[in-house]
Amino acid sequence: MVSIAPRRGLQALVTRPREEAETLAAALAARGVAALIEPLMEVHFLAAAPDLRGVQAILCTSANGVRAFARASGERRLPLLAVGDVTAARAQAEGFAAVASAGGDAADLARLTAARLDPGSGRLLHVCGSDVAGDLAGDLRARGFAVERAILYAARPVAALSPAAVEAIGSGMIDVALFFSPRTAAIFVRLANGAGVGRYCAGIATVSISLAADAPLAALPWRERRIAARPDQPALLDALGRLVAEEPV
Repeated sequence: MVSIAPRRGLQALVTRPREEAETLAAALAARGVAALIEPLMEVHFLAAAPDLRGVQAILCTSANGVRAFARASGERRLPLLAVGDVTAARAQAEGFAAVASAGGDAADLARLTAARLDPGSGRLLHVCGSDVAGDLAGDLRARGFAVERAILYAARPVAALSPAAVEAIGSGMIDVALFFSPRTAAIFVRLANGAGVGRYCAGIATVSISLAADAPLAALPWRERRIAARPDQPALLDALGRLVAEEPV
């Protein structure tokens, strides 16, 4: 199996939106990995105030959804069910009183919701962005719940890779790139080719949060590609840790 060359301290390209990227960079630093933060999407919060009449719980499939809701509403008493631990931690930091984490993906969140809530107790509000992955609402409607989507933010792709990222990729300074969504992976492929650095990915390993996030990366010649055992950040960091551990000394 191919491993990362140990020419210096490891550096990871972090492609998440900036706030999540900064949290991830701190986790990487604790593991001895430096981060080059290169957000590939910019989050724009919308001013819409959600209608909470008859809502028994809020469902959030991203930390940005939590931030968007917190900006749009002062409600913090309704239960908030989060797709994973990072989203749950953001909800707790925003002051929500009753937070539960599904510790996985949208399917896990649907199962947690069905286990904890009663369809007869009120509707569910799924806070999301303008681009929705999966069909959480459809899954829950099939279980008898009334679900409404509240689109409170939009994640828009950046126009180009930053000069710092282009230089780092082209000069071989990036050891591993981390991907958290199919959309982000596809954006990277397009922008890397547009900047003329796609071929340099042959010296970079990738770690993706899911098979879906990994799939668009097949268009570039990576050193190797790995996928987290579960669709959450701790599992992605575990996969990265295994990659680092294989580095020759």
